[in-house]
Amino acid sequence: MNFPVFDGHNDFLLRLYNAPDRREDLWLKGEVDAAGKPVGHLDLPRMRQGGFAGGFFAIYVPSPVAHDSPDYQALMDAPPYDVPLPDLIDAKGAQPVALAMAGHLHWMARVAPDDFTLCTTAAQIRETMAAGRIAGVMHMEGAEAISASLDELQLWHAMGLRSLGPVWSRPTVFGHGVPFRFPGDPDTGPGLTAAGKDLVRACEKMRIMLDLSHLNAAGFDDVARISGMPLVATHSNAHAVTASTRNLTDRQLAMIAESGGLVGLNYATCFLRPDGRQSPDMGWEAVLRHLDHLLTHLGEEGVALGSDFDGATIPAGIGDVSGLPALLQAMLDHGFGAELVEKIAHRNWLALLQRVWGA
Repeated sequence: MNFPVFDGHNDFLLRLYNAPDRREDLWLKGEVDAAGKPVGHLDLPRMRQGGFAGGFFAIYVPSPVAHDSPDYQALMDAPPYDVPLPDLIDAKGAQPVALAMAGHLHWMARVAPDDFTLCTTAAQIRETMAAGRIAGVMHMEGAEAISASLDELQLWHAMGLRSLGPVWSRPTVFGHGVPFRFPGDPDTGPGLTAAGKDLVRACEKMRIMLDLSHLNAAGFDDVARISGMPLVATHSNAHAVTASTRNLTDRQLAMIAESGGLVGLNYATCFLRPDGRQSPDMGWEAVLRHLDHLLTHLGEEGVALGSDFDGATIPAGIGDVSGLPALLQAMLDHGFGAELVEKIAHRNWLALLQRVWGA
């Protein structure tokens, strides 16, 4: 039994940004290696194959890579590790990259109008899914492309931005993210800046969903104090199962539950495996332990999916977006009823967006 999947987070736009001359092949046909094996996690044919019905497409500005940078993948496959955070990127440096990615997202809808629609309301997502098209939502992972004055926020909203994470781990003018550390705790530093608190208020007024996935504990608490919106972590897991700084403590999960919020399960192996390793060689046990823990603390309406496709190492059992049916089947085999699996697959996201956006 398969259900359509609405996904809380992917980094496909970064793949398009890194290969703009090949973006039509990457999107419409899919990229393959010399052996004919698919590359990356997402493309239109595999989305169709896997039942991917929609999700948040992240605009993410990558940090410059120095010639002497360590091999981060190797570090994170040999815990314990503590990966240093890159420096802040200012709005002037971030905006050209972010605007290019926003352009790629609009282009995806333009070249495949029968398959993909850029959506800005919950009703539009429902209509798009009912028509058999994939519903895309513009998300910003790290608000570097917005200055402390917030002058650009209205323009981004007009372009379709409906979800925003104030930080991606490295600091911004708005706050501080968690470093990639295992074992570690999300309580790693100061909270939101004055500009960050203004950003929260502005997003609430404009009904832009706030994503807490990369915020540290103090920033998380600041958002909870300021905002009346449901607390949402689009792609995070349970710290009690995997002691990564990127995962949510039971205290944070209780706050999310009290707000009527939601957590999207992140498929990144280093946030799933209890040993914190990157290796994709793992079964379903850790995935199901995280889901069980999240359901215990958030209830059946508070758990969804947030893959991190094209931004992380994924368990071999999923592999790429075409492996979504295997994930859903693992939930059914674990004893989750069909109604619960359908909620996790897409219904909980749609209900949450209705609560946040109001339409």
